[in-house]
Amino acid sequence: MIHEKNTVRSKKDSAFRKSPMNPIQLFFLNVLIILTAVWLIFSFVFRFLSAPNDDMNPNLKAGDLLLCYRLQKEIRAQDVIVIRKNNTTYIGRVVAVSGDTVEISDEETLIINGNTMIETNIYTSTPRFEGFVSYPLTLSESEYFILADARNGCEDSRYYGAVQEKEIQGKIITVLRRNHL
Repeated sequence: MIHEKNTVRSKKDSAFRKSPMNPIQLFFLNVLIILTAVWLIFSFVFRFLSAPNDDMNPNLKAGDLLLCYRLQKEIRAQDVIVIRKNNTTYIGRVVAVSGDTVEISDEETLIINGNTMIETNIYTSTPRFEGFVSYPLTLSESEYFILADARNGCEDSRYYGAVQEKEIQGKIITVLRRNHL
């Protein structure tokens, strides 16, 4: 009886050790599996992109390599996001979320819900672009107000209006500087 169990076990062990593929085929199968997994991850979870311009200067510079997380569902104020609007990709900072009221004063200050915003990482004033957005602007459900960090002359929500949640491509999670390589 003991002898029968040992022979059954040895037959099972030898079945797992032998592969119908030779080592080269097995290597290429493993490479194919790894490449498929990487493709799936970078198609649906992450995205690499290059900063298209200096709209986010000095925090992001044109040509910086950005890693974007595409599955981010909770967007908060001060998040830097990638959006797709009018067949153009933009990068901007969320300054107001659903339910907030946005105003840009004649003195070029940003006012959210009646409070003047003091942004420690923004070094210029926030001019109002006349003829595009009417202020005060109250954001509806699933809307966001996006501003570029370089506030003068950049295309952002002052130009194209509030951003819908479906237009958000993802949230920037890291920056790899490529300047002067």
